[in-house]
Amino acid sequence: MTQTELARRAEELRGELRYHSQKYYVEDAPEIDDYAYDQLMNELKAIEHAAPALITPDSPTQRVGGKAQGQFAPVAHEIPMESLQDLFSREELFSFLNGVREKLPSAEFVVEPKIDGLSVSLEYENGLFVRGSTRGDGRIGEDVTANLRTIKAIPLRLRRPVPYLEVRGEVYMPRAVFEALVARQEAQGETPFKNPRNAAAGGLRQKDPAVTAQRGLRILCFNIQTARGLEYETHAEGLALLRALGAPTVPGFALCHRPEEVWAEMERLGGARGKLPFDIDGAVVKVNDIAAREALGSTAKFPRWAAAFKYPPEERETTLRGIEITVGRSGVLTPTAILDPVLLAGSTVARASLHNGDRIREKDVRIGDRVIVRKAGDVIPEILRVAAHAPGSAPYAMPGNCPECGEAAEREGVFLRCVNPDCPAMRLQRLSHFCSRGAMDIEGLSDAILLRLCEAGLLRGPADLYRLEAAQLEGLAGLGKKSAANLIAAIQASKSRGADRLLFALGIRHVGLRIAQNVTQVYPSLEALAALREQAALSGKEKPSSKKQGGVPGVDIVIAKSILAYFSKEAHRAQLAEFAALGLQTQAAQAARGGGRLEGRRFVITGTLARMTRTQAQQLIEKNGGSVSGGVSAKTDFLLVGEEAGGKLSKARALGVPVIGEDEFLKMLEE
Repeated sequence: MTQTELARRAEELRGELRYHSQKYYVEDAPEIDDYAYDQLMNELKAIEHAAPALITPDSPTQRVGGKAQGQFAPVAHEIPMESLQDLFSREELFSFLNGVREKLPSAEFVVEPKIDGLSVSLEYENGLFVRGSTRGDGRIGEDVTANLRTIKAIPLRLRRPVPYLEVRGEVYMPRAVFEALVARQEAQGETPFKNPRNAAAGGLRQKDPAVTAQRGLRILCFNIQTARGLEYETHAEGLALLRALGAPTVPGFALCHRPEEVWAEMERLGGARGKLPFDIDGAVVKVNDIAAREALGSTAKFPRWAAAFKYPPEERETTLRGIEITVGRSGVLTPTAILDPVLLAGSTVARASLHNGDRIREKDVRIGDRVIVRKAGDVIPEILRVAAHAPGSAPYAMPGNCPECGEAAEREGVFLRCVNPDCPAMRLQRLSHFCSRGAMDIEGLSDAILLRLCEAGLLRGPADLYRLEAAQLEGLAGLGKKSAANLIAAIQASKSRGADRLLFALGIRHVGLRIAQNVTQVYPSLEALAALREQAALSGKEKPSSKKQGGVPGVDIVIAKSILAYFSKEAHRAQLAEFAALGLQTQAAQAARGGGRLEGRRFVITGTLARMTRTQAQQLIEKNGGSVSGGVSAKTDFLLVGEEAGGKLSKARALGVPVIGEDEFLKMLEE
């Protein structure tokens, strides 16, 4: 082909690919299969490779492959990306609507689903996508253009060259994509994302756009922020214009005039939320007329022309088929309801927490009952109440003996506890905790392998882990020669985790990782800790958190008693001696604490992190010698930001404080 013919064919291919992307990603009406689409894409790639001068910024080949330039640059939003006032009841909704109608008696309202994702801005110049940014604190966001270009539903070129257009949209992860991602993470031993919203936020803030491209993110646009060259008078007209230009818009919005109509639409959307392919956390009601919006204006926090109605946790009725009792590592007997599977808040639920025997009695839950189930915080399934008792049912009574070892269970507060130290259930749970990521972090040592080791008589306590040999593991739970060698290497590597991690791994009641870190900051070794006999040496006298009183920060009387009781047992002191003899680090290593990777660095954490809680991030910082404060100042070394960062991000930008994301933070710990 001549250069002219190549240019003509490249433009034809770009047009075809844009058309089919629109059909697939925006209209959900594909006309060709993936293979045919890939053939067109490969032909275009070949032409652009042979003639690089033909590559255009809006070419479908340019969606993936660009590099984000350093840390995400700040973007000042010309039109603030405001948050919405939250409404939680019919009365609050009607109060908002009637308040608008007092000023605008003929006001028309739009009701649309509130997608639970990450809010972004898309900017177009002369029809070309030029910049995309996160909401940030509403006034200052971050430039994530390279990553947004990987989302195939976003048109890189509009269907006509509008001089300037800024659109607000919500990036989300479809529920089916999220479930597949979590399954892969769990299979690979990774910490799974908590929900689709966090997964979408984490995917969008990747430093490598190619990683973002693999996350299967989508977007729905819900507002025109500003435009030059477009004429529209209502929100509904604006959405129609966006669709005509090739942008995906929120589905199923409704026009309403009376508050009763708005409420009816809110109820309809609430009833459909489990059937939608994406999560919603409410519905949004907006004044339809654009001029009326401008007349109503905004408060210091919210627009007066829009509000978000938040749905209560979704409830479903099902049948309780049985109650299963499990034994935790501390010996607590925990009842779990076995249910007829029911779709709830986007996932199938077949089990629900019953907490303890007292809670079962309070709700009078009986086997065979019809029960109402919900997800507490839209996450953990629980039985809310009984809808109807089964005919002839009898009140449920917790067992008096441990279901695993048969020993008598003792009541402690609202809980029943097995006190048999040789209970096999507790042994497995304690071993699992010992090997977990927050404790000794032995990669690849799953519960299934631990169970097989226990059944084979190779493992009675955690010290036995460090006597294992690769030959003993081969053929166990599917382990081959290489896998067995890798597991032994991981076990040996855990010896250097540190005294604080070992103390936490012991599973002493009330001793979390933060308390373990505080204890090893005060006492030079676990042997010194085990030799203590006075409670005041740990908890102090009048002020348990004060070192001046001879105590450890955060250690109260209850925690101190638990630590002393644990080490008062000869078996536990003997186990500690075993650990030291096997080469585990029982010394607090004062020098090591003075030279952590983050030694002397001051952090502030803001927003919602995707892979850990803010408390876990703080623990990692302090574990590595850094410190965490609550406010940004000129002395702050780094601001660690997650989704919806808030005002701390703006202050950090103003002071020139380096802003890092979760991936960069984890990389700092690895270096």
